[in-house]
Amino acid sequence: MGKEKKGRVFTVILATMAVIFTLALVVYPKAGYEAGMEGLKVCWEIIIPSLLPFFIVSELLLGLGVVRGFGVLLEPLMRPLFSVPGVGAFALSMGLAAGYPMDAVITARFRETNQCTRIEGERLLAFTNTADPLFMFGAVAVGMFKSPALGGLLALAHYISSFLVGVAFKFWGRKDPTHLKEMQEREEIRTQGNILVRAFQEMLAAREQDGRPFGKLLGNAVSESVQTILMISGFIVFFAVLIEILHISGIMAVIGWPVALIYHLFHIHGGLVGPTLAGALELDIGSAQAAAVHAPLLQRLALVSGIIAWSGLSVHAQVASVLTNTDIRMKPYFIARFLHAFLAALITVVLYLSGMGREAARAMAPLTEHTAVLTAEGTHSFWQIASSGLSLWLMGLVVLLACSFVFAMAKRLRIIRFYARIK
Repeated sequence: MGKEKKGRVFTVILATMAVIFTLALVVYPKAGYEAGMEGLKVCWEIIIPSLLPFFIVSELLLGLGVVRGFGVLLEPLMRPLFSVPGVGAFALSMGLAAGYPMDAVITARFRETNQCTRIEGERLLAFTNTADPLFMFGAVAVGMFKSPALGGLLALAHYISSFLVGVAFKFWGRKDPTHLKEMQEREEIRTQGNILVRAFQEMLAAREQDGRPFGKLLGNAVSESVQTILMISGFIVFFAVLIEILHISGIMAVIGWPVALIYHLFHIHGGLVGPTLAGALELDIGSAQAAAVHAPLLQRLALVSGIIAWSGLSVHAQVASVLTNTDIRMKPYFIARFLHAFLAALITVVLYLSGMGREAARAMAPLTEHTAVLTAEGTHSFWQIASSGLSLWLMGLVVLLACSFVFAMAKRLRIIRFYARIK
């Protein structure tokens, strides 16, 4: 009864927040429309061209058995380092090439096809959730900081911290009884002999087990990939509109008071409060805002590095949706993202102070007059909006909306299924 009552209360809260968010869109129709169009532009110009080919190719490689074959070859490398099967190298490489949430899509497919245990899937998600190099070198270093040399610093910090997270999560769930049982069964059926022969045999066995003709395999790969892309695009548009509504209604400034106090305590530039909150929700928007603030370069780099590693609640929601049909939990994923963000920011500071970022700082192009004006306006607007009395009822309700959404993702977006069971 306790869980049932708690679930009903949570449903009422979510329903109320959905209604309030709808009213906010009615109150701010122009802002919501423009934010939605910007989100669609990102999807059309960046997300679809960059991710869709990787999704299709990954489905083909899985169906043809190539991934399982390479998994046998890479088992001696991945198992000692990260305690994951060799196929995890495929998730890692595709995550590096295409960025998030490619790793989650592949890990979910591994779990659905029983190529990894639940614990191994959670370990994989912990360190394969990385940004692609093109984003850090192109969009962030060149587009936002106007310095290509900073791309190397950000990428190095990002991938070193990801590797450390993977090593740390090697011990995650090692005493889980279900995991131990599955691992024991896998060891018993594992064949001995030449590793190349075993890899070839596993590839043929996986292809035979799939059984779909190539034409059907290709068609399914395209249709499933397009469906995944539409889901990702929908989250991007939703969070773009949510961030804009939170900003213009003044809620972002209200939420930022605790962050502002912490930053003041540690002598961090106050103009980074807004980008921190935006980056917690969506990494592209937060990174762009942080790069534009007229704050010390080291602080901006550390914050951007942490935002990229955290990847934003938008990506977290995408990952949760991808994992809905599996038993992989979101709790270790959240822990890994916090750890990754902290380590990435820390390593960025260490690399910068060691001299790696100073030459890049000298080569940076000065901020344009337009950027400086936007930065000044953004810095002052935080405190101006926070002190204004803009729709206090709307502020409180939308704050609850944000908190409820985070809680829903922590429950892996299984709310509908939960209620179907208790009924």
